[in-house]
Amino acid sequence: MAASCAAVVSLAAFVVVRHLHGANMVDMLVYQAEGQAVVDGQDLYAMRLPGWDLPATYPPFAAMLFVPSTWFGEAGLRVLVMLLNYALLALAVHLSLKLAGWPTRRHRPAAVILATGLAVWLEPVYTTFQYGQVNLGILCLVLWDLTRSDRNRFKGVGIGLATAIKITPGLFAVYLFLTGRVRAALVSAGTFLAAGLIGWIVLPDASYGFWTNYLWDPSRVGVTVLVDNQSLRGAVCRLLDVNDPGTVGLIATALVGTLGLGVAVLAGRSARVLRRADAWGAVATAFTALLVSPISWTHHWVWCVPLIALLVAEARTLARQALLAVTLAVFLSHVMWTVPHRWGRGVAWYWQLPGSIYPPLGIAVLVVLGLRLYRARRQAVDASAGAWALLGAKLDRDPALTNRT
Repeated sequence: MAASCAAVVSLAAFVVVRHLHGANMVDMLVYQAEGQAVVDGQDLYAMRLPGWDLPATYPPFAAMLFVPSTWFGEAGLRVLVMLLNYALLALAVHLSLKLAGWPTRRHRPAAVILATGLAVWLEPVYTTFQYGQVNLGILCLVLWDLTRSDRNRFKGVGIGLATAIKITPGLFAVYLFLTGRVRAALVSAGTFLAAGLIGWIVLPDASYGFWTNYLWDPSRVGVTVLVDNQSLRGAVCRLLDVNDPGTVGLIATALVGTLGLGVAVLAGRSARVLRRADAWGAVATAFTALLVSPISWTHHWVWCVPLIALLVAEARTLARQALLAVTLAVFLSHVMWTVPHRWGRGVAWYWQLPGSIYPPLGIAVLVVLGLRLYRARRQAVDASAGAWALLGAKLDRDPALTNRT
């Protein structure tokens, strides 16, 4: 009851703040315009949202999924998308707790209710509601796959669908493959290809244009140097005060991508020495994708939800509690929006960290997890060596044991 009351109060306050702040839900309008372009047989990637000059950026298959949004007027669609995102947030919290294996089933409903009510204030979640984004849906599709048994023959379908909608979740298929879940990785790839084929059959010209041209043009998505862009590339652009980081950005991205994927795969293969190994591997994969993508808007970082669930589940020591507190402070701060201007150029040095707060945190998570894996594996090796040494000592003391072994 207390959890429900706290959640209701928090959500009511959130609705009031959103109303006062004036949520434009502009991305929802872009999705609706994409769906309308499909219905009208217009050139999908020539479409521009009136008044905003925003283009379509998702694959044709995603635009087909947006067709039902054309059945509603703007006011009705706003209400529907808001309610849908509330439901998706609750599902994302549930799946995140399930991924973390915490708390017990008895206490999980109360935890889901309370966490859903409070999670709306996390900046990535807040801006997802603000723009009417699809990030929570993508998160749920991936988590749905990751929380299913490896023996489930349909594992990989969610990741394949998420990739067909937004491309970057494809890194999870690589993660599954490199951690030995080959069938799930192949199912994911097959689902992605099937969705792409459907898009190609229904929208052949748009599909040709997207896969040969528009996919490789990050300028269609937005301006890299904006503080809204919390990818590593965006952070380097702002730090160097340039629109294109060139070789420096490429090297930084390659190094972090190698580190992140390596840590993710190592975590996924460390179930014997690391508790919640696959959950940490999944979060590391998500953060790697966010860091190396040319553009990762702040609302793409909704993977903070499963990260926080993991940190709460493991907050037994002072050090881990401190890490949890820092993570919550970062994602609740909305600090990038305090930078003098969101265009990112010509900003004083002391605004660099507030303006690029997510990439350092993402890299820190990867480094801390890597160090934790190193210590866990070293302790396992030391324990194994100690066991063999103890056995050797027993054999030396009692030669009769040698004959029996």
